[in-house]
Amino acid sequence: MLSEVLKNESLFWDLYKIDLATAELYRQKKCPHCQGPLYYANYFRKPRGEPDGLSEEYFLQFSLCCGKEGCRRRLIPPTCRFLGRKVYWYAVILTIVSNWQNKTENITISKLAGKLEISRNTLKRWVHFFKNTFLASFQWKKIRGRVSAIVKNDRLPGSLINFYLQQQSNIEKALISCLKFLSQGSEISQKARAG
Repeated sequence: MLSEVLKNESLFWDLYKIDLATAELYRQKKCPHCQGPLYYANYFRKPRGEPDGLSEEYFLQFSLCCGKEGCRRRLIPPTCRFLGRKVYWYAVILTIVSNWQNKTENITISKLAGKLEISRNTLKRWVHFFKNTFLASFQWKKIRGRVSAIVKNDRLPGSLINFYLQQQSNIEKALISCLKFLSQGSEISQKARAG
């Protein structure tokens, strides 16, 4: 089951490594505003939903700051771990909404909220986000053409997770590929593009 993968520290380690590599790629570039050098200006976040004992480094939000006097603008590289300013890990939000959409547990939103000890309103906001906000976002419009037409917009993120589950050898790899695609617009195999 998809939500079982959230108990694996290895998932969070893999997502951390992807984010670290992405941040380093962005750091090597120039400031998009003034072409000045970029330096790390990381900070810690306090997301919810991780397994007990998760290393403190996984909570680090990679952030870059322009080193040119007069600019000093901040740049947040794409991340697989965090969904904007939302309080829960991106993987948690994605799996819970996907499970609910795919009716893997044949459960109502109220029962699911009680079972997961998450407020019903929070779950409703997540569902609304994927039904409305995310669909209208520049990010989704930019990457939509890179994934098969079997992924249905009105069933996001569930249909996207299902697409990756068909392409990958295990659930953890599928979730990682999905998160990488959503954050960076990459990680689509040639086989998947042909589908």
